Amino acid sequence: MSAEITYPDFEKVDIRVGTIVETEAFPEARKPAFKLKIDFGPEIGIKKSSAQITVHYTLDKLIGRQVLAVVNFPPRQIGPFRSEVLTLGFADANGDIVLAAVERDVPNGEKMC
Repeated sequence: MSAEITYPDFEKVDIRVGTIVETEAFPEARKPAFKLKIDFGPEIGIKKSSAQITVHYTLDKLIGRQVLAVVNFPPRQIGPFRSEVLTLGFADANGDIVLAAVERDVPNGEKMC
């Protein structure tokens, strides 16, 4: 378990829901990954993310899927790609990533509360 934090610390992490609108293979990545474009609604817009989710997902099946992401980390350069948000997931028993998602559709850009 990580060190204990306060609620104000948690409030600093801006986790939003968005819909994947475009996907692309990312063969230049060190570990197998996809490039995603995620629509976070009119306030935030469409942001790019690199996600190591190639075991459980295919590019075409990701389109239209809602995911959770941290939208207020600074962008991160991953090889030739600039990732603007951190798409959230959990490692399964084999260490492969399973996306964190909402159980029902919610408006793009909705903040986790």
